[in-house]
Amino acid sequence: MVDLYRFGLLAEAHGCMHAVTMKQGDAPYSLSLALHTGEEASRIVQNRKQIAQRLGAKGDLDFVVAKQTHSDNIHIVTRKRTIGWEEHASAIANCDALITDQKGVMLGVLTADCVPVLLYDPLQKVAAAVHAGWKGTKAQIVSKTVKRMQEHFGCDPENILAGVAPAIGRCCYEVGEDVAQHFFGYRDALEQRGEKYMLDLPHINQKQLMKAGLQEEHIQMSGICTACDTEQFFSYRKEQGCSGRFMSLVGISPEAK
Repeated sequence: MVDLYRFGLLAEAHGCMHAVTMKQGDAPYSLSLALHTGEEASRIVQNRKQIAQRLGAKGDLDFVVAKQTHSDNIHIVTRKRTIGWEEHASAIANCDALITDQKGVMLGVLTADCVPVLLYDPLQKVAAAVHAGWKGTKAQIVSKTVKRMQEHFGCDPENILAGVAPAIGRCCYEVGEDVAQHFFGYRDALEQRGEKYMLDLPHINQKQLMKAGLQEEHIQMSGICTACDTEQFFSYRKEQGCSGRFMSLVGISPEAK
């Protein structure tokens, strides 16, 4: 059976479906779910179908994936349909955050060090998946996603739950001043080591969520560094440009009321 990482906070939320995929040695490409990195597409689709089955999909779930570009572009999924799941060409173009209120729609972001953030409002029944690399974090994509949830669906940030999934941690993410300078204003987000800096992107995204109005107790941090745990998660840096990606998914149960 395919192993999945889950957040207790989201698992307990009424109507929320979510999962973070993990490596599996006996699956094609260790269960990579990336259709854009050159692997045989049919085998990646096979992996994706395995995940759908693991989630209990029996034709009642649709899956939406975007072509991520490290932007702050946000797309609202307004109808139930599958996009970009079995072929990369149909994925939503130039987009790094997805939001929906459609039941039975699973939103997914692919990562291998960047920060995946899953959001869910249990009152308004709205879900969002965000991909935040350093450029998206600089652009405050998580804050902008929360704002769109407010404006488009009437969500109160105090009710929104968040799971910050495995990503490269401050222990392993070394950057130059050209990147670090964008985050000097965040307390405890950087540690200088000579001419380099160790950057804590998960921590910064947590702070941005809190500034956007989320309650600290409504934000669950995985605390897992992808570069430290390459047995379970893909790490582009640690694995020297690996092509594998894991997926963080969130959606609203078809039976949600």
